[in-house]
Amino acid sequence: MSADDRAADAVVIGAGVVGLAVARALARSGRDVVVLEAADTFGTGVSSRSSEVIHAGLYYPTGSLKARLCVAGRRALYAYCEARGVAHRRLGKLVVAATDAEVPTLEGYARQGAENGVDDLRLLEPAEVRALEPDVALQCARALLSPSTGIVDSHGLMRALADDARAAGAALAFRAPVVRGELARAGGFLLHTGGPSPSSVRCAAVVNAAGLGAQTVAARLAGLPPATIPPLYFAKGHYFVLTSPSPFRHLVYPLAGGGGLGVHVTMDLAGRARFGPDIAWTDELDYSFDELRKTDFYAAIRRYWPSLPDGALASGYTGIRPKLSPAGAPARDFVIQGPESHGVPALVNLYGVESPGLTSCLAIADEVLERLSPPA
Repeated sequence: MSADDRAADAVVIGAGVVGLAVARALARSGRDVVVLEAADTFGTGVSSRSSEVIHAGLYYPTGSLKARLCVAGRRALYAYCEARGVAHRRLGKLVVAATDAEVPTLEGYARQGAENGVDDLRLLEPAEVRALEPDVALQCARALLSPSTGIVDSHGLMRALADDARAAGAALAFRAPVVRGELARAGGFLLHTGGPSPSSVRCAAVVNAAGLGAQTVAARLAGLPPATIPPLYFAKGHYFVLTSPSPFRHLVYPLAGGGGLGVHVTMDLAGRARFGPDIAWTDELDYSFDELRKTDFYAAIRRYWPSLPDGALASGYTGIRPKLSPAGAPARDFVIQGPESHGVPALVNLYGVESPGLTSCLAIADEVLERLSPPA
């Protein structure tokens, strides 16, 4: 995009997996779309620092956006990856109750998942777990098998979404942070970008999919009531990698807690195992790695893999999730906020899109289309 002002029907702010899915859906619906991304490429924030898990939809309250969009999004995502050749694998997941006291919680997950439409769940006895994961069975009272959980190449997924969006006519502008925006006199919006080539874009509709920056972007939009912008809390998570070959064939999770799903084992598409994330609440976007957390990781992993050898973990990476509730408070649902909430026509703000945001990306895009006014 040049430094000259331009016009578009819709602007998507943020080129993470959700922003790209929204841009693709808008462009395929016939809109002239521009994506504004502050970084120099797509997916540098939440989308590139995750477990890359395709979630089934076990944990989320029935009727919530997370439950509904995760289940619909998982089905759509598997179909999309098949059609577009995006690398993925349906490995299945074991959620482990390490003690008898944890079994009722596990049974609650099974009931919750079934209510959410996850229809392939199975509660397993230790002997059945032993046949699937012998090392896990050493510390297992019972487990819940979720066959539809899987993994995906998140970067490959974002490349496919970006290619689809461009093929449908969307333009992606990088190093173009939105520094302010206002309602245009003739209707719609006028967005001003910074970066090396400052510019302005007039548009009829705006989707704020800026992830960790969504609240900051919203605060820069003149006319948006500040009281409609929810508070933001940063939850930093560390990932350690296994230095030896993985003994696992499935993803393995403990019971959820502490603001996340627990320190679990996932695998990349090459079969390498990694563990995480933990939760470290922070006030800043700091991706530095704290080696001192390794001791806590060994303890957490040995609750479901007691034979984890000493010295088997190496530093991996960190990610930060945009939380809408602070430490100790119940997790909040996704917020997909349209004109009915803030009063600004043709503006949709996406807040708190953390896990299962990647799984839900295509379903979130469909939801955004429904919330937007039709093109003029």
